[in-house]
Amino acid sequence: MSTVGFHTLGCKVNFYDTEAIWQMFKHEGYEQVDFEQTADVYVINTCTVTNTGDKKSRQMIRRAIRRNPDAIIAVTGCYAQTSPAEILAIPGVDLVIGTQDRDKIMTYVNEIKSKREPINAVRNIMKTRQFEELDVPDFADRTRAFLKIQEGCNNFCTFCIIPWSRGLMRSREPESVIKQARMLVAAGYQEIVLTGIHTGGYGEDIEGYSLAKLLRDLDKVEGLKRIRISSIEASQITDEVLEVLASSDKMCRHLHVPLQAGNDTVLGRMRRKYTTEEFGNKIKAIHKAMPDVAITTDIIVGFPGETDEMFREGFEFMKEMRFSEMHVFPYSQRTGTPAARMTDQIDEEVKNERVHQLIDLSEQMQLAYAEKFVGETLEVIPERAHKGDEAGLVMGYTDNYIQLVFPGSEDLIGHVCQVKLTVAGVNECKGELVSVAKLAKAASN
Repeated sequence: MSTVGFHTLGCKVNFYDTEAIWQMFKHEGYEQVDFEQTADVYVINTCTVTNTGDKKSRQMIRRAIRRNPDAIIAVTGCYAQTSPAEILAIPGVDLVIGTQDRDKIMTYVNEIKSKREPINAVRNIMKTRQFEELDVPDFADRTRAFLKIQEGCNNFCTFCIIPWSRGLMRSREPESVIKQARMLVAAGYQEIVLTGIHTGGYGEDIEGYSLAKLLRDLDKVEGLKRIRISSIEASQITDEVLEVLASSDKMCRHLHVPLQAGNDTVLGRMRRKYTTEEFGNKIKAIHKAMPDVAITTDIIVGFPGETDEMFREGFEFMKEMRFSEMHVFPYSQRTGTPAARMTDQIDEEVKNERVHQLIDLSEQMQLAYAEKFVGETLEVIPERAHKGDEAGLVMGYTDNYIQLVFPGSEDLIGHVCQVKLTVAGVNECKGELVSVAKLAKAASN
């Protein structure tokens, strides 16, 4: 039996794509082995979001070639899309396939088996207008399934290379999304996470359809307990989306809304399409539609030209927003982007100092958000046994994205539990099990 080993770098969308590629190998009778073992084929799914992503991708490609010089080395993903020639120049690489045409990967692998000639299968992504259908019926994580609903991005923020590696915005056909959602529910998943490169932009390229309409249609899928949106821009939270959030009992009380900077000058230079005032108004509207909602965000610190005063102003704005957590990143120069060519780059030490201040603020916000729920009973779908010193604990997320750890056996995994939050913490909270819901019949069909 032929074997294949995978290594994925980068974001959740890449992990989804790797799962989809694995389905194709599985279909051809391959067995999956650990990337560190000897395999007949190695697939490296690369990332290019930072210069470090490129470097790590090259390291993993070379590692696979060293592990088995006779193996077929296939490289896919964002770095493969933007720099195919650079990758093919590495001796031992057999196939470079970007962020499209991956449904043809087995044809290429079989061709290489017989001819042993390297193939560059990368096309101009900017000409692609079709969403590539890649189904993933099954995930290692048995409680949450990812469902990719769109690809690409039209925003061209000055710090970001992604439109060049993923192409322009294209949405998956609504019927296809609903069909896949039903398949996932039938496979026993209770929660679906809608994911993509620019998830909230779903439907912008479909006449008469929108993200709000998709959410309404998903709300009608029987047996589905939770719908979570992986990320949405403030500008994409329309009144119609707010209505669905307010009226659906399946929509999770958690939204990830990237802010990136809390100062209008910096936002303008990033080419973000909102001001802090517009962002703040959207956040207020979300809180009104969905009381107790958890809003998480992304922040880039030390963007070129960010003065101490701009940083302080941003810091105060973030405090006002009362996020439940912030993902903080120091700005990193990405070759090929407008921001990398800006002359007023910020000193690394200044960036690190600011990052620490914002991480401290984020931890205060996390604690303050969790403390509001002490004594309340929340719904949790346990995901795994807790990896701590104490045995007999399981962990899972509430619908509003609080990580709860509580005493219970592993047979609770995947079941809907009512758990009382007893101790608030920064990254995880403690609780006690109140009751467990019987599993719906849908999973046995």
